[in-house]
Amino acid sequence: MAQSGAAAVSAIPAEELSRLTDDIIGALKTVYDPEIPADIYELGLIYKVDIDDTRDVDIEMTLTAPGCPVAGEMPIWVENAVSSVEGVGHVKVELVFDPPWTPERMSEEAQVAVGWY
Repeated sequence: MAQSGAAAVSAIPAEELSRLTDDIIGALKTVYDPEIPADIYELGLIYKVDIDDTRDVDIEMTLTAPGCPVAGEMPIWVENAVSSVEGVGHVKVELVFDPPWTPERMSEEAQVAVGWY
């Protein structure tokens, strides 16, 4: 949700942007990888979330493996979850595989959930 380089000034008031950010993260945490008992946010599958001045949201995400059986469905689950956040406009989800996902991207919470910690 942070942009690299010079800080961009948003037309969205800081308090609302903070709420939108928190609510979007909350929505992302409702989407689970069906093969791993952890949500996609804690798994580190979300690479980028951009909220533009019109409150449209662009998300870049990956999968634990390119051949994931829900590759066609998971972006739709993410789009639906984030679209349910109050104040969000259009949501676009793009699957990316660079850099490839690795288990090191998982939060400590996800590592505990899968028994790796």
